[in-house]
Amino acid sequence: MANTKITSYVIFYSANTFSPRIWLKSEDKFVGQLTFMRHDDALPEDKLVNGQINLFYRLADFQNVMDMLRNEQPIYLSFNGSGGGNENAILTGSEMVGEGE
Repeated sequence: MANTKITSYVIFYSANTFSPRIWLKSEDKFVGQLTFMRHDDALPEDKLVNGQINLFYRLADFQNVMDMLRNEQPIYLSFNGSGGGNENAILTGSEMVGEGE
């Protein structure tokens, strides 16, 4: 699958037992979500559900992902399928070496 440019996001930090999530949008369309699981919970396989990509990360990675979303541009969502042999990610576009912040 091609990379999808992320243009905005929504932080969904629920109370109780729900995992924190970040919803990702491309223009005005929701294209996926990042779910952050506690350290002792097993990570589910990444998946495509109803046309939306669901990626799973450890809760310890929440701040790293937030830093990317706040400070990098452009940002893309990449999904290459479920299963251990597929690498799925959020990623930046190409940047020049030494560009700085």
